[in-house]
This record gives sequence, C-alpha cells and structure tokens, in this order.
Amino acid sequence: MSAKDIYHDTVKRALQKDGWTITHDPFPMQIGRKRLSADLGAERLINAEKGTKKIVVEVKSFVGRSDVKDLEQALGQYVLYRHVLNEMQSDRKLYLAIYEEVFNSVFTIELGEVLLKNQTVKLIVFDKKSEAIIQWIPD
Repeated sequence: MSAKDIYHDTVKRALQKDGWTITHDPFPMQIGRKRLSADLGAERLINAEKGTKKIVVEVKSFVGRSDVKDLEQALGQYVLYRHVLNEMQSDRKLYLAIYEEVFNSVFTIELGEVLLKNQTVKLIVFDKKSEAIIQWIPD
C-alpha cells in the first residue's frame, strides 16, 4: 500500500464536513491481477428520489519541484483510475482533490484551463487550513 498524501486526512475531514460519509479509506480497485487503490471512497444522500451520489477521491499535494511534473503525475494516475473504474463498471465518479493554492497556480492559467475546458479532470478544491471544500469542478 502506498503512503497517504499529506492532505489525505484534511480532505477526509472536509468531505465529512460537507455531508459525505467515508465508505472506503483507501478505495480498492482491481483489474485482472493488478490491485490499485485510490485515496477515498465516499457517498452522500442526494434526496429520497435520486438516492446516493458516490465518489472516489484521489488527493494530491503538489509539493514537488515542478507543478507541471506534479500535474503530469496526477493526471496519469487520474486517467488510469478512471479507466479502471469504467472497467469495473463502477457507478462512482472520480475526483482529484487539490488545495486552493494549487488550483490558483495551476488551473487558472492556460495549462490548467485547457484541462477544465475539455473536462479532462473533475476537481475538489479545498482549503487546507479550515479543512473545508471550496469548490467542485464541474459543479
């Protein structure tokens, strides 16, 4: 099992504050004989008619020397997990959780904007101090 991201527990608490129930920590995945795990699985009741919304969350801290390299690694992992979830026929949506400063430095410039415009990645943006979710992209 790989080490938890430094903001793993922060995101977990932020999701709980936002009304989510953590169902998996970590969230297990398997394709063939390969086993993988994303950071968290969670669900929340939408309303009585619509049932529950289920998500898988991969937390990334972007603490490397290059935010571009961190982005490349995070996207590679995100795409891999998204395809594995599709093969598993999971009804869960995958999100990449990043803190606000990373969003502002990476996803508000052309490089990140193109990823959001093309809906390459779904994001949870959180405040690491207040342990609160600031934004879901797309909403």
